[in-house]
Amino acid sequence: MIMKRVIIVGAGASGLMAAITAARQGAAVTVLEQMEKPGKKLLVTGNGRCNLTNRKAPEKNTYRGAEEDFVSRVLRKFPAEKTLEFFHGLGLLTRERDGYIYPYTDQAGSVLEVLMQEIRRLKVKMKYKERVTEIRQTEEGFAVHTAAWKYVCDDVILCAGGMAAPQTGSDGSGYELARKCGHSLRPVYPALVPLKVRGSIPRMLSGTRNYVKLALEIDGKTVYQDSGELQWTDYGVSGIVVFQLSRFAAEALGEQKNVRLHVDMMPEYSRTEIKELMEQKSACFPEKSAAELLAGVWKEKIIRAFLKLYGKNRENFCENAVSFIKNLTLEVMGTKSFEMAQVCAGGVPAEEICAETLESKIFPGLYLAGELLDVDGACGGYNLQWAWASGHIAGSSAGRKV
Repeated sequence: MIMKRVIIVGAGASGLMAAITAARQGAAVTVLEQMEKPGKKLLVTGNGRCNLTNRKAPEKNTYRGAEEDFVSRVLRKFPAEKTLEFFHGLGLLTRERDGYIYPYTDQAGSVLEVLMQEIRRLKVKMKYKERVTEIRQTEEGFAVHTAAWKYVCDDVILCAGGMAAPQTGSDGSGYELARKCGHSLRPVYPALVPLKVRGSIPRMLSGTRNYVKLALEIDGKTVYQDSGELQWTDYGVSGIVVFQLSRFAAEALGEQKNVRLHVDMMPEYSRTEIKELMEQKSACFPEKSAAELLAGVWKEKIIRAFLKLYGKNRENFCENAVSFIKNLTLEVMGTKSFEMAQVCAGGVPAEEICAETLESKIFPGLYLAGELLDVDGACGGYNLQWAWASGHIAGSSAGRKV
């Protein structure tokens, strides 16, 4: 048997998984990474704790972009259980919290270390500070060009990441390489990212956190709802509840649509219950101001923002209080930049890729995995599960003996 030569572009989560899987198939594997070290983005996932995967993947509505069938076919071949089996086989101890899987150490560095131990055991060649500029087909296979060298191989796996967190190496260069190989690209937007909001309300509430029910409205139609902790900032809103819907807001803004958020800051109470509470307080304490009536019910900054909008007198106090706390409407002006995004929405369309192997239908011998594809997940380990699954399938397919 002839040993296959496989080049992997990118040493992130999907690239390292692809390298290990291809090498286990008997391939001679070389990884080209433009940064000086591997796994830089992996080290910062989950604020350094690394939500490794999620037993609920693929749950409905947890993956966006590509058709649900494409994602399901990939994740059925390599589900969360296989991810756990893989990492346990590398000696990583894990812990579970309501389906969310973390390394037992709660340190992403532990995940990277066991991956790199296996990379070394399998004698995978790691080449750092090698920025790939072009991938060419040749009579013998492929020539992968960097600024300093030309690498020849039989197959190429493109795992160069997206554009989110460019400080970790995800600078969008993988999209350009895919485009040069004939692939099209869906518009790429920041996802799992804070949103910028028009008006003074966010600035007045900056630094406040509260549990809310959030509804995203696009061109007058509610398209997404979720509940969770919202963080108010000088520029707008943040927090996981915002991240979960941010890709839809980003895409709609890119299409020049009107985007609004409706914030319910007391989701545990109905409008009727809040109105009755305010009427009761108002009747019991006729001498108190609006601010005094709200004390003990709302946070101080929320009270100040309400008074700024409606004034300090008690005229229409109950109706105004209900409207403010149950349906505060915010106009979304944009997202924060890719530097603050956890992942990207958009990328190489799934219909250009074979779901069974992740080989390109346009450029045979080229495989794509990870964030380059038009697949993005919700918070909670779903994006890493996509990286592991897609990297494993691409590596297994490319590494098969010829």
